Amino acid sequence: MPRSVVPVNLADKLARFSELWSQKRVAVLNDYEVKVAKLKGEFVWHTHEDTDELFLVISGRLRIQLRDAEVVLEPGELFVVPRGVEHCPVADEETSILLFEPTGTLNTGDTGGPMTKPAEVLD
Repeated sequence: MPRSVVPVNLADKLARFSELWSQKRVAVLNDYEVKVAKLKGEFVWHTHEDTDELFLVISGRLRIQLRDAEVVLEPGELFVVPRGVEHCPVADEETSILLFEPTGTLNTGDTGGPMTKPAEVLD
């Protein structure tokens, strides 16, 4: 059956890995990747100069720190960090998220460093 007619089960995809802060690509839409990740703890402050970044919480709770505010997301809620806005995701408990961003977008944006990982394909 062609992939285009097979639905993506997010719970199944999330059950297939345990690594934290490791994005897994589960679908492609035009020039965008749909990715899932499991988070716990604090990430790094970073910026994506050329693209917005969509966070959708599947389970858990996510705080997105901005330099002048903080956004708190519960399951089923999403937030778009505008391009060029410095942010730092924080998950006080294990949290599963869906990300939607252009293909090749690095998880640490312009910051780089040891937390930088390309998205892995999760078939």
